[in-house]
Amino acid sequence: MSFDQEWAELKAKAAMRLDSAPDMDPGGPSPGGADLIVKADDMGKIGHAAFLLHQHLSSAGKHAQSHTEAAAKSLESDGFDMGAALAKAGEGWQGQLQVLLDACAQISNHLDYSVKSSKQDDQFVAAEMQVSKISEYLDVPSSTSDSDAPHVPKAEGPIM
Repeated sequence: MSFDQEWAELKAKAAMRLDSAPDMDPGGPSPGGADLIVKADDMGKIGHAAFLLHQHLSSAGKHAQSHTEAAAKSLESDGFDMGAALAKAGEGWQGQLQVLLDACAQISNHLDYSVKSSKQDDQFVAAEMQVSKISEYLDVPSSTSDSDAPHVPKAEGPIM
């Protein structure tokens, strides 16, 4: 069987498995019918883990860099082609390490931003709801109410 045939067969099997997968979690739908619920605490824990991984990789990932560079120079000066190959491997390692460090930083920063942004959104919505509730009470009394009632005009536009 050729690679293309085997690949096509595996893709077809995967597609059938995906088509037969249940739409919802077997435990039942989540409250409100949401597919995904993420709490700020969970995002904070993941962001903190990404931050710790970034810190650890920053130092541990560069642990052998000086030794690798020294060995590569020594091999090259002795006339071995392996020195250039080792230097190239070391550069490749540093490049991949930087990609991983950038990804960890991006995850940590994005989750921190998402938590803060979500809190700000929640505060804004809460303030808007309170303002709209207050606005119900700032209405002009109807003509059928007591004439002794204070006249408080309803505010126009947003109250902030």
